[in-house]
Amino acid sequence: MRLIYSAGISFYYLFLRFAGLFSVKARAWHYGRKELFDKLDEVFSAHYASDDPAPVAWFHCASLGEFEQGLPVIEAFRSKYPNHTILLTFFSPSGYDHKHQYKGADHIFYLPIDSRINARRFVAITRPQFAVFVKYEFWFNYLNELFKNHIPVFTVSAIFRPNQHFFKWYGGWFRTHLRKINQIFVQDEESAELLQMIEVENVTISGDTRFDRVKAIKARQQAFPQIDRFTNGKHVIVAGSTWPPDDQLLVNLQEKTGDQIKFIIAPHEINLTYINELIRKLGDKAVLYSDAPGSDLSKKQFLIIDSVGILSQLYRYASIAYIGGGFGAGIHNTLEAAAYGVPVFFGPNFHRFREAREMTEAGVAFSVQNSNELTLGIVGLLSNQAHLEEVSHKAGEYVSRKTGATDIIIKELSRQIDNGLLP
Repeated sequence: MRLIYSAGISFYYLFLRFAGLFSVKARAWHYGRKELFDKLDEVFSAHYASDDPAPVAWFHCASLGEFEQGLPVIEAFRSKYPNHTILLTFFSPSGYDHKHQYKGADHIFYLPIDSRINARRFVAITRPQFAVFVKYEFWFNYLNELFKNHIPVFTVSAIFRPNQHFFKWYGGWFRTHLRKINQIFVQDEESAELLQMIEVENVTISGDTRFDRVKAIKARQQAFPQIDRFTNGKHVIVAGSTWPPDDQLLVNLQEKTGDQIKFIIAPHEINLTYINELIRKLGDKAVLYSDAPGSDLSKKQFLIIDSVGILSQLYRYASIAYIGGGFGAGIHNTLEAAAYGVPVFFGPNFHRFREAREMTEAGVAFSVQNSNELTLGIVGLLSNQAHLEEVSHKAGEYVSRKTGATDIIIKELSRQIDNGLLP
C-alpha cells in the first residue's frame, strides 16, 4: 500500500509541475521547493554544529487557514519554551507567501513532497524533538519516518468525518498511521467517537484553537482613526471576504436603507480590477481606505478596504457583520466577527462549517437566500435595540465558552517535555 501511496504522490507532483505552465499558484508551489534540501542542510548543519544546539520543535500547516489555527499553539509554546528552535513548514503557497517572514518561528520552509526519500532526508536533516501537524495534515511517509525515529507526533484541532478514507473498508493502512501519532487533539466529540470506532485510542477532545485565536485578535486592538471618522456613531455593517454576489446584496441593502447604515467592505481578494469596478458601481458613495485620509468621509456610505491583514480588527466597528462566500464555494471566517459579540449574516452555502451551523442554531447567525431576506433581517435587528443587544451578547458568549483548546494542548506538550518523555 505504501508503494501505491508513494506512486500517487509522485503523480501528484508531476501534475502540479504541468499545472505550473498555466497556474501561478502551481508554479509558486514548484519553484518554492527548488534547492529546498540544500537550504535545509545549510541551516540545520549550522544549527547542530553549535556547542549546545537547541531542541527543534517542528510545526506544520497546510496553508494560511491552518496557520491561523495553529498560531495560538505556536505562540503559547514560544512563550513557555523560548529556548527551543521553532521550524515552521507550509504545503501551500498561500501559507508560505503570506507568512514566510513571520517572526514567531526561527526557520520557515515549504514542506518537501511526501515521498519516502524526501521524508527520510527531511527528518535526518532537521532532527526535530517532536512534530505538530495542524488539522487535516496526514502525510503518511512523514508519519512513518517520524515513528521509525521515535520522534513524537501531535495533531491539533483535528476534525474527522465519516466519509474520510480512514473509515472506509479500504482504510486499514491509513488507520495504522493514526496509531503512530502520539496524541490527536480533536475539535469535537463526534471526531473522538469516529476514532474510537476504528480503535484509535490516542485521542483528546480539546476543542478548536481558532476560538483562542480570535480571542487573542480581539485583545490586540489597534487604532484606525480614519475608520473612526467614517463610522461617526452610525450603525455599521462590516462585510468580510466578499465576492461580487455578496457586494450586490449590500448595494441593494444600502439603496433600501439610505444613509441610515454605513458599510465597510473588505473583498476576499485585493484585486485592483475588481475593486475599481466596485468603486465605479458605487460611484461617489464609496471611498477606498487608502484614499480616506484626504476625503470627506461624512458624505460616504461605503468604505472599501484595499489593505490586507486588518479585517479581523475591523469587526469591532460592526453593529452587524456580513460574511462573504455563501453564494459560492462556502462562507469564510465567522468567528472573527462573533468574537466581538456581533451577529452574523451570510449566504446559503454554510452547512460544511460546524461553527456556522451552531451559531445559526443558537440564533446569532442568519443565512439569507437573497437581498430581500438580508434587508428584512438586518433592518429587523437594527430597529429593535434590546433584541440586537441580546443577540450580540449571545454571539460573544458562544466564542467565550469554546476557548481553551490551546491550554489543553500546551499542558500535554509540557508534561512530555518537562518529564523527559521526549527524545
